[in-house]
Amino acid sequence: MEGNRDEADKCLRIARKALQNGEHDKALKFLNKAEKLYPSIEAKALIDAITKNGSTAGGPRHRTESDKPNQGKSTGPAQNGAMPETEKKVESKAYTSEQLDGVQRIKKCNDFYEILGIVKDASEEDLKKAYRKLALKFHPDKNHAPGATEAFKAIGNAYAVLSNPVKRKDYDQYGEGLSPGNSQHGGFEFHRNYEADITPEDLFNMFFGGGFPTGSTQTYSNGRTRFTTQHTYHRTERDDERTDVSHQGGFSMFLQLLPIIVLILVSVLSQLMVSSPPYSLYYRAAVGHTLKKQSINLKVVYFVNKDFDKEYTGVALQKVEKSVEDDYITNLRNNCWKERQERNDYFYAAKVYRDVRLRKKAELMRMESCEKLARLNELYRGG
Repeated sequence: MEGNRDEADKCLRIARKALQNGEHDKALKFLNKAEKLYPSIEAKALIDAITKNGSTAGGPRHRTESDKPNQGKSTGPAQNGAMPETEKKVESKAYTSEQLDGVQRIKKCNDFYEILGIVKDASEEDLKKAYRKLALKFHPDKNHAPGATEAFKAIGNAYAVLSNPVKRKDYDQYGEGLSPGNSQHGGFEFHRNYEADITPEDLFNMFFGGGFPTGSTQTYSNGRTRFTTQHTYHRTERDDERTDVSHQGGFSMFLQLLPIIVLILVSVLSQLMVSSPPYSLYYRAAVGHTLKKQSINLKVVYFVNKDFDKEYTGVALQKVEKSVEDDYITNLRNNCWKERQERNDYFYAAKVYRDVRLRKKAELMRMESCEKLARLNELYRGG
């Protein structure tokens, strides 16, 4: 996937150069290729811009007088050739009349709801949709019309206030926090009580996972502070930090789980290394213990497979039968203890509740395991 990303970056660089040279078909071709190799916000945004606005997505282009609301007729030194043509191209970036009209509309708005183009009872989802649409449209890296930066800031501030339930309630109750057209340059002026707690660029990054991909630097102010953001065509530093933190967290989690993993592996290996006994005290067809045999000493019945007589003879057979008798006696002792415990419980209940039937049931209760254990003891003493 990283290899595709490198190829996509190469295609993006070729597309940007083609846009600067006015080769829009070539740019669109390489942008589509980059989007297929490694989808990115930049490639998608440039494709949309070329498709909708033609040459407005890229570098300078030939424009009519109606498309140049930001440029008057050259006067002074410019007419005498004092300013080279290349400097004029760098100084003024292309924008459309539609973009300029949008900025003017934002300037004329009287409240936050009007800026976002929503009604006062709009839901949170409607608020998000409106912000996404306007933020992409007025981001200074895409919209180069005069006042686009202030309009973008006003949109971010409007969303930040209205998306906060407390601030929205206060704003609805006490009135607008925005006064249009009061700055010296026709910008926007915010009421301090309704100033956003987050910068417009940080808010944009929260929505779209990074700055708008154009590779330019923009400076914004937020009342008391100013900040500059540098957009890159690769992952942002914040993304790298998040990736490093996630990697560290994953390694730390692995170290914490390592002892448990080792214990599980040791348990599994020990189970694999321990072989199952060649006998069973009961008939077990699942493991092949179907042949009935009897121990020589205590006459204990046990079951083995068909190859048992070939594999176990002499001392090996004596060890197996010793193990059979030990297991049998252990089972009898455990069962005998359970029988005695059950009978004592009946006697205790009969005494507490003065129940004759419970007492009689305890007296008549058969103690089979205890009786077998007693017979084995007599046999052992007699032997």
